[in-house]
Amino acid sequence: MTEGPPQGADHPQPDSDNEDHGHGHHADHLWAEARQLAFDCATPIPSGPAALKDSLGRILASDVHALQDLPHYASSAMDGWAVNGSGPWILVEPGHRLAPHQASPIVTGGLVPPGAKAVLRSESGIMSTDDDGLPVLALGGTAKPGDPRNGQHIRKAGEEAEEGELLIKAGVVLNPAHLALAALAGRDELEVLGKPVVKLLLTGSEVVTSGIPAPGSVRDTYGPQLGAVVELLGGIRGGQVKVGDSYEEWLAGLDEGEPTAETPPADVVITTGGTGKSGTDHFRRAVAELGGRLLIDGIAMRPGHPAVLAELPDGRFVLGLPGNPLAAMMVLFTIGAPLLAALGHGKLDEVGEVPCGAILDADPRRTRLLPFRFVYGLASPAQHAGSGMMRGLASADGVMVVPPHGVQMGESVPAFPLPWGPPLPQPKPQEDKAKKPSTRSARKGPSGPVDWSALTG
Repeated sequence: MTEGPPQGADHPQPDSDNEDHGHGHHADHLWAEARQLAFDCATPIPSGPAALKDSLGRILASDVHALQDLPHYASSAMDGWAVNGSGPWILVEPGHRLAPHQASPIVTGGLVPPGAKAVLRSESGIMSTDDDGLPVLALGGTAKPGDPRNGQHIRKAGEEAEEGELLIKAGVVLNPAHLALAALAGRDELEVLGKPVVKLLLTGSEVVTSGIPAPGSVRDTYGPQLGAVVELLGGIRGGQVKVGDSYEEWLAGLDEGEPTAETPPADVVITTGGTGKSGTDHFRRAVAELGGRLLIDGIAMRPGHPAVLAELPDGRFVLGLPGNPLAAMMVLFTIGAPLLAALGHGKLDEVGEVPCGAILDADPRRTRLLPFRFVYGLASPAQHAGSGMMRGLASADGVMVVPPHGVQMGESVPAFPLPWGPPLPQPKPQEDKAKKPSTRSARKGPSGPVDWSALTG
């Protein structure tokens, strides 16, 4: 299944989540614990070559040196004539060695012929004839006395870099100019740090990919967004497969198959739905049949409790997202982001803090993840933040991590930014106690989600 309001045990209603919250056969991982485990379970993918066109945004693994002088030959910086000595000059065919007082046509970037001392730009020369009526080149137009000086308008070999010179230092994030410089240096590929290839396995026979769904059918919310979010989190979008709800389709979808240039072998498979424990949920059975092991089986969080992370014998990780879209995104942020960071030589991002703009009551045994938006400097939780809703996340500034004991108005609450948004603002220095809201005044603030439309217009 891939979105809500869905069907089956893995697809709860937005307010209930149909989640076990720690009452199952094992203790669920705490939110911070699951996040750290997802980072610690993976080792960075080794560096390897990547074609220039695939290297943008990658981290360079080894220094790039000039394989030869840049440019590797003396060339003209102007359209005009290569000349030897002072004029007038007798014209000869291009490519021949120039004797004194000879010239030959040349274009910008053209190879300077042997014997040439300078280039006369086309605006500075005129064609005339000598006493015998033969064509000659003379100064004219914009020319100044003494033009052209020796070496003028000639790009010398090695002018940009000499053979062996360091061009790009390892560790940089490659930008388009880096790729152009590498191409100038004669490189076809670059050695870059490893980055995880992520295959998407989208499930659900009731899912439609276009138009308005009929009752009993739902629109695919993962196809348009999941690959893009994976790239924002540091992964490489691999293949995307859509399967139905049968166990055989699930098993076939997890089969790696023969990799090709278009579909390289996956390091991570992300599945949608099927992580519940009903007869129609196949994640655990499929992983077991493939000889895999579960690393995370449930997180004490809402939404997104039925999250599963497994490792297969071939080294692939399988991340099982719940079927409801907001729950799935919270799981992706919680354990998907750390996993991809670890595989891609990244770090586990620190969780920041924001001042809470509402009273959030205690919810024992579980952490709540709430999209929020800054309203007058305070983080106000979204009104539309049920498991099957995307409206709150679509206009959010970040996600607050509400601890089980709740949060008071104005109190700092852990939070993290969205992959597509700006970083969280740095907390302001502590103000005088007189300026801080007291517990009494804090309780006069709003309780629970805030309707942003009434505040922001």
